[in-house]
Amino acid sequence: MPEDPGRAPLPPGSTIGILGSGQLGRMLAVAAARLGLKTHVYCADSGPACDVATQTTRAGFEDCAALATFASAVDAVTFESENVAVEAARYLADRVPLRPSAKALEVAQDRLVEKEFIAELGIPVAPFLRIDGPGDMAAALVALGGPAILKSRRWGYDGKGQAGVTSPADAAAAWAAVGGVPAVLERRIAFACEISALAVRGHDGAIDFYECPRNTHEGGILRRSVVPAGLPAADLARASEIAGTVARALNYVGVLAVEMFYLGADIASEQRLMVNEIAPRVHNSGHWTIEACAISQFENHMRAVAGWPLGSTWRHSDAEMVNLIGSEALDWHRLAAEPGLALHLYAKREARAGRKMGHVTRLRGSPLR
Repeated sequence: MPEDPGRAPLPPGSTIGILGSGQLGRMLAVAAARLGLKTHVYCADSGPACDVATQTTRAGFEDCAALATFASAVDAVTFESENVAVEAARYLADRVPLRPSAKALEVAQDRLVEKEFIAELGIPVAPFLRIDGPGDMAAALVALGGPAILKSRRWGYDGKGQAGVTSPADAAAAWAAVGGVPAVLERRIAFACEISALAVRGHDGAIDFYECPRNTHEGGILRRSVVPAGLPAADLARASEIAGTVARALNYVGVLAVEMFYLGADIASEQRLMVNEIAPRVHNSGHWTIEACAISQFENHMRAVAGWPLGSTWRHSDAEMVNLIGSEALDWHRLAAEPGLALHLYAKREARAGRKMGHVTRLRGSPLR
């Protein structure tokens, strides 16, 4: 069902609050400006989004007075990270439209809750079991029937909070590696490639999809996303259908990314796709939409948050997006000189190893549609 079809769209000049100050918030603020919308970033620490937002509030998510003042200064609120405190999101939702909802945050923040939610929708996920301590792993490994991955239930991102487990002898080391916190143990899945489905849903229930990119990770961090993905059209359509099912179940508003394993064309068609995780926000694997689509994921997210009609998700060019990680961004001068390359730098103060400092997109030609 729609969120609230009777609510009037926000006119240009309205202010959208963004929880978080990272590069996704930065690109959301830039997209909002294109539409004549203002942005107000709420964050504990200054980040790239603060450089381009209309206004910034620096305060903690537990600061109810600051949250109340923030709510009174904006017309709607969204977030650029699923690691926003759910309590803060609920507090804001009582005072101003919050899109997506606090429920989307609650589901995505806990891997156990997330996997149970997806499985209840009848969508395949890797077999998993709850792990509350290292002593749970021996029996869980037997039940899962093979090598597995231990993942912390909360705060994992870019490969953090994960450890491989092949035998009970690995249990103590794996438990320590994820921080000794509640976790899930997943069977390790053999897959052909990884893709992501990018859905955008309006507050009126209208929904559309960007084409699914094929993703390559290195060290747990996304390295590149490519469209077209080179997979059968029916499988890509099924991936979008899965994302739509998740979005509707959450009564979602905005861009939602659903990361999936593609098990291969030799697998039965209904079993070829397995959801890995969901991201209730604009997503790294959708950065190529800035150059390769008329309306990027960032603009469409802000359209949805503001209650505007969704823009076209049509892809007019083939594209490859590559993340610039750590010191790679220091090569900006050479990259800027490359013909046809679109360079995005996030203006982060320090180029640390494993840190996303920017990305580049190369267009590869126009698809026939």
